Amino acid sequence: MNKTLRRKNHKTSVLRSNLHSFTYQELEEATDGFTEELGRGAFGIVYKGFTEEMGSIAVKKLDKVFHQGEKEFKSEVNTIGQTHHKNLVRLLGFCDQGQHRLLVYEFMSNSSLADHLFGISKPDWNRRVQIAFGISRGLMYLHEECSTQIIHCDIKPQNILLDDSFTAKISDFGLAKLLITSQTRASTGIRGTRGYVAPEWFRNTPVSSKVDVYSYGVMLLEIICCRKGVVPELVEEEIKAILTDWAYECFSQGKLEDLVEDDEEVMNDMKRFARLVMIAIWCIQDEPSLRPSMKKVTQMLEGVLEVSAPPCPYQFKEYVGNNSECNDV
Repeated sequence: MNKTLRRKNHKTSVLRSNLHSFTYQELEEATDGFTEELGRGAFGIVYKGFTEEMGSIAVKKLDKVFHQGEKEFKSEVNTIGQTHHKNLVRLLGFCDQGQHRLLVYEFMSNSSLADHLFGISKPDWNRRVQIAFGISRGLMYLHEECSTQIIHCDIKPQNILLDDSFTAKISDFGLAKLLITSQTRASTGIRGTRGYVAPEWFRNTPVSSKVDVYSYGVMLLEIICCRKGVVPELVEEEIKAILTDWAYECFSQGKLEDLVEDDEEVMNDMKRFARLVMIAIWCIQDEPSLRPSMKKVTQMLEGVLEVSAPPCPYQFKEYVGNNSECNDV
């Protein structure tokens, strides 16, 4: 297997952010003909590769990118390439040749958060908390500390990758701008993944970084409860099938232990668990203005800000639980 990419004699262009510009042939050789698949999603397929200069890499072949000029594509890629944060997957290079658009990332040895969170061997409680903190810091950086604000639009465990020390890193940020409309938007104009999509996408109103806050809230509940946001197998217990509904039901009834009754580690740390549940409920408020910014979410997670009891999240629909105070707020 040819795992070595040798630099050709042609002049390699380097953007201001020190991204390497690869030819398609170079990446084809680096991935041994795109044979070892690491994962796939709405943006395309990711393959494992290897170069002498960079070692192991992840090569994403983008599907149906904009038919935009080379200058515009490189400008967008350059924006992503200038982001530097320990909780973001680092973009190393790209290919912009003919119809081919590929992005080259650092290789993440521990795959995605989804593989661990919903797999057989689940991360322990403290590790899950640290992962949640790291994701929050990464989103705060994208929203408030980049020269150009980046809204991810598809925060979910599958887009959180873990390195060899299980540091959480957000992937696929900024990619929505590189894809054609039909690839990232449904007929209703919605971006994202079902179950994590903020309600304002359905109202045909302007969206903001608060859509990421909503998705983070759903994912935070998945992380701390170690279960998927939607479990069809629990359809007979409708309130339990949707994690956001079940979490608010347990919170409002003072029965948070029901969420994690089989997790002894969490049961021994219920004060911190309750705090995290309240933060998540603030994040999933129907009304975007009620959701905290990711900066405030991070400060609440770190204990810098107090966390008050959140209101019922469902401002625009009747709450499906038994708390009558939540109806038609």
